[in-house]
Amino acid sequence: MQTSTTLKRADILLMAFCTGLIVANIYYCQPLVILVAKEFNLTESRAGSITFLTQAGYAIGLFLLVPLGDMFERKKQILIITALAILSLLMAAVAKSFLILEIASVLIGACSIVPQLILPLAANLSTDENRGHNIGIVMSGLLVGILASRAVSGAVGDLLGWRAMFLIAAGICALLIVLMALRFPKSLPSFKGSYKQLMGSMFSYIKTQPVLREASLINFFAFIVIMGFWTTMVLYLANPPHEFTTYQIGLFGIAGAAGALAAPLVGKLSGGGSNPRKNVMAGFILELISVALFYFTGHSVFLFVIGIILIDIGQQAIHVTNQTRIYTLVPEARNRLNTIFMSVSFVGASCGSALGLWLWSVGGWAMFCYGTTAIILLNIVIYRLYSKK
Repeated sequence: MQTSTTLKRADILLMAFCTGLIVANIYYCQPLVILVAKEFNLTESRAGSITFLTQAGYAIGLFLLVPLGDMFERKKQILIITALAILSLLMAAVAKSFLILEIASVLIGACSIVPQLILPLAANLSTDENRGHNIGIVMSGLLVGILASRAVSGAVGDLLGWRAMFLIAAGICALLIVLMALRFPKSLPSFKGSYKQLMGSMFSYIKTQPVLREASLINFFAFIVIMGFWTTMVLYLANPPHEFTTYQIGLFGIAGAAGALAAPLVGKLSGGGSNPRKNVMAGFILELISVALFYFTGHSVFLFVIGIILIDIGQQAIHVTNQTRIYTLVPEARNRLNTIFMSVSFVGASCGSALGLWLWSVGGWAMFCYGTTAIILLNIVIYRLYSKK
């Protein structure tokens, strides 16, 4: 792999900034569902399909477009896909029918995979010593974007209407294209085969890279835990003994910012000559402590918030560490490795939401805590089994 330059501190911060603002495109639609339902005279559940379709589009883009970063110059690919994101956002903003909005939602998701192109770019242009730290900084931008997008979208929707949010998002992406064109370094790939060969090579990496298999499997279950929590906690806080409003529940997301703050530190500990696997175990321990706090929370909001902070830091310890590990395996195939890793994680996130809702329906919050503990313990078993290989 050839690179034209190495990263400066300002480049990494810009990558984190761009990552956060682009990933937000996936989540803007969630608070806008009620407004969309009213305009198109739909039920809220029907209008809610745009959230699922955006995620489905993201999955499609992740699988089909991210591997191309190993085949084409990454900076050019990032700029082209961001330009397509602008068109998709404008399509949503002017949609005259709900069908057009649904199509636009799929396209918005597919064109919001740019953060998964920026991460391999950052990894590729980093030295072995600072690769983990740089990935952690970019991940911080991604997490802040996810946390802030819902609050921003809800406020804009209330003040200016749901279409305004998509127009503003398109304007933000237009600004980012200019910044990325001026500041992002180039990264030249070495893969010379066809697209079919590119996609087929991913299966060979699954077979030949045990670290990739371990990291992806552990991340699968870690995403079950974190997404199961964020889905089920809404039901827990909305019911007795708390009975919080939607706005109050949304404020608990601020506590999740601790995960974003921890990502650079975790990344730094994952790089260089340190043993990164120990960070994964630390993540498991933090998850177990957080679930214990959730179980014994009762009326204590303070303990619940502490639990949120710990589970998010634990998630970042697992995710950033594993992502850093896979980027060291085959430098010329980082986009393909990231595709495998994130696709498996994404499936885990979907399973986590479904599992959390099922556990809640079976036995409420206590059953969710039991089930989550079992998933964490299973992950520890997987971790230990790979330790012996």
